[in-house]
Amino acid sequence: MLMSRLPPIARLCLAGLGVLAALCAFGPPLVGLDPHAPDWDALSVAPGAAGHWLGTDAIGRDVLARTLAGGRLSLTVGLLSSIVALGLGLTFGAIAGLAGGRVERAMVRVLDVLSAIPFLLVVILLLTLFERSLTLLLLAIGGYVWVDLARVMRAEAARLREAPFVLAAHAAGARFDQRLRWHVLPHLLPLAFVYLGLILPQAILVESFLGFLGLSVDEPAASWGTLLAEGVQELDAAPWTLLFPAGFLVATLALFQFLGDGLRDWLDVQRPRESAAA
Repeated sequence: MLMSRLPPIARLCLAGLGVLAALCAFGPPLVGLDPHAPDWDALSVAPGAAGHWLGTDAIGRDVLARTLAGGRLSLTVGLLSSIVALGLGLTFGAIAGLAGGRVERAMVRVLDVLSAIPFLLVVILLLTLFERSLTLLLLAIGGYVWVDLARVMRAEAARLREAPFVLAAHAAGARFDQRLRWHVLPHLLPLAFVYLGLILPQAILVESFLGFLGLSVDEPAASWGTLLAEGVQELDAAPWTLLFPAGFLVATLALFQFLGDGLRDWLDVQRPRESAAA
């Protein structure tokens, strides 16, 4: 029912992302090639040669299998870190917006301070100093992308704070946590999931950047960023090792961007209608 109400561009992007996610999840077994196993008889072969649709790298690993496996890792890390950012931003913003007054001003100042910190450098420093793990990677990326979401949630929660149903609940004696849990958070969730489509590509891009620097997951696992770093080294002899992973990454980011824009425009139209109906 909800899918039929979405704008065509959003439905098209959702379908494209679904196909891409299915390819990354089930593609390597369907291709029948191990993304980590080298083919010593086919070193740096061009796309279409020796049974390798997208060619091989310098040690004979299939580029298609490695690209799909890398996409599975990048999408997984991006999704999980975005969920971390969603939890942080939604909770922080809802509390700040509903509290109002000095509490809200203090929490907004915290967001201002965090925005002024070159947080990506902090993430790189953490991943350099401490032993790399998937948990640390998720927390680092999620901590990087949650601030903008918290600002949006704070503004929307401040608007809801003056809504009649929230004022009525306050007058009826509902505690702060009850108003937050029963009246504010349920109304923030649709907007939060829309902005999830905007922070998810940002998380994927940050993970790819960290992978390009060699700060993502360890070998033999590889994300799109790791494949880009390897492709740069083989650019002269085998440019397809760079072009195909880069193409998958760009297509994914573009689909998420168009999806987020479409959902945001759709939500901006729906909210006035809901207000008029109320």
